[in-house]
Amino acid sequence: MSGDTEDRAATVAKRVPEGADPNRPNAARVYNYMLGGKDNYEVDQLFAHRMLAVAPDTRTTAWFSRRFLLRAVEMAARAGVRQFIDIGAGIPISPNVHEVAQEIEPTARVVAVDYDPVVHVHANALLASSPGVTSMLGDIRQPDIIIERLRSEQLIDFDQPVAILIVGVLHYVMDDEDPAGIVARLRDELAPGSYLAFTHGSVDTHEDFIAQSSDTTAGSSSQPRYRTGDEVSRLLDGFDLLEPGVVPVQDWLDDDLPSTNLVLLGGIGRKR
Repeated sequence: MSGDTEDRAATVAKRVPEGADPNRPNAARVYNYMLGGKDNYEVDQLFAHRMLAVAPDTRTTAWFSRRFLLRAVEMAARAGVRQFIDIGAGIPISPNVHEVAQEIEPTARVVAVDYDPVVHVHANALLASSPGVTSMLGDIRQPDIIIERLRSEQLIDFDQPVAILIVGVLHYVMDDEDPAGIVARLRDELAPGSYLAFTHGSVDTHEDFIAQSSDTTAGSSSQPRYRTGDEVSRLLDGFDLLEPGVVPVQDWLDDDLPSTNLVLLGGIGRKR
């Protein structure tokens, strides 16, 4: 193993959560709280309220993000996609990806991937009785491992169209962890007609929110890296970008929805 590879592996290992830490906020649990879920700790609630003090509409942004995710699922399912990989799936909260997909096509299969072992335990417990749904422990920063497991366990047929959902995840991938390379690796595995949908925190977010979120989470798995619209758009290289493009997620939902202090960009691409 080269020195660079060893350093990158060490960085990844440091940022991967080892278990439930009730003393540090966790992105999945904070998101769960923002959406009205109950699978979170007091530290997550306190962190959420610090964010809400800076940007009171952050809970609204979380709702927009969730609706964008489900809109992308519906779009792909109506286009004939029957396989979904939800990377960074988080703690299940209804309506879930499989509920939307299977309402359109009952045979749709969903693999919910998350790198947090506690989230994985929650997902296993909550999704165990759902047919066609598998919970998998996996880190987006290790796409080869995810792909190999999906193939070897026959969870996904990459010769057929797949929809990959990466919502609320890529802004937690640091530059030296190569987010563009990760997306490209996933893209190269996909059959034509596949979809990729993602959201990403924008540098257009209110500066106080950026400072608060970055300072509070520095060095943790929840540390964000906000990026420009151009940087985010380049993640969809190799896909045909669907309208309205890489825009704030609420613009995918309704022309009349308000802007928010936390700006989440959303984009959906279809593989050529």
